[in-house]
Amino acid sequence: MGYLIYFLFRLAAWLCTRLPSKITYGAAIFIGDVLFLLSRKVRSNLMHNISNVTGRRDERIVRKIFRHLALNHVDLFTTPKLSRESLEKRLEIEGFEHFLEAYGKGKGVILASIHMGCPDFVGQWLAFQGFPVTIPAEVLEPQALFRFMTKLRSAHGIRLIPVNGPLMELVRALHRGEAIALALDRDATGSGVEVKFFGKLARLPDGAARLAYRTGAPIVMAFCIRKPDNSFKVWVEPPFHVAGEGPKEEVIARAQEKIIATMEKYIKAYPEQWVLSAPLWREGDEDSAGLTL
Repeated sequence: MGYLIYFLFRLAAWLCTRLPSKITYGAAIFIGDVLFLLSRKVRSNLMHNISNVTGRRDERIVRKIFRHLALNHVDLFTTPKLSRESLEKRLEIEGFEHFLEAYGKGKGVILASIHMGCPDFVGQWLAFQGFPVTIPAEVLEPQALFRFMTKLRSAHGIRLIPVNGPLMELVRALHRGEAIALALDRDATGSGVEVKFFGKLARLPDGAARLAYRTGAPIVMAFCIRKPDNSFKVWVEPPFHVAGEGPKEEVIARAQEKIIATMEKYIKAYPEQWVLSAPLWREGDEDSAGLTL
């Protein structure tokens, strides 16, 4: 199955770079609707996640998420042909001064986000601006698929490292004063902690808070949504440090509470844009996690 996905992705990337965007985006919406009907496991996982956010099973929202997932793949497949000018025309960024403020401190920046909108475009835009960005990426099977996806995402200078690789790679990047980008809504390594998320226990990574405590780097949270014309709105939150009085674990726990509250705010506002297809709470099917970008 993995090699079939690999060859389909290669074919889709070839087509997306040769057809007008009006056609490729239209095809993505159609494919998203088809997958909504056929992909029972993914549909179940998305319904599970959304019902924990909204308190109800909402097929309309889940169908929109399938569409956003397909649209994100079109954007991924065309990333190597993306220019700085074309990307800037599609991005509306509010609060970028917060990132600049944090970056100017020289301790690196932990850019924290979730699977919402097309978060990779924020990293691509930073790379175009000349900011070094390192992102831990979930390893996909087969290796040919992982290499292909990595090649697409790193086309403009983003540095990708395996998410299950040594933590020191991220620490070194921060010590060099660079930015690292972390997704905070999926515990891809299994090393997260159980916390209350939308009032229920879920396992979430706390690596951002721990790295910030260890290195002194500020955390800057950023969130992205896709607009109807396939441009994007990005909000950059003010930076904060993981420091203060009390034992280490209490300081980290307070920071994690702040992170979770901010994540909840944006997911509540745009549930149809939250494209996490792995089950976040205890029910669901982990086998479909790789469909999330």
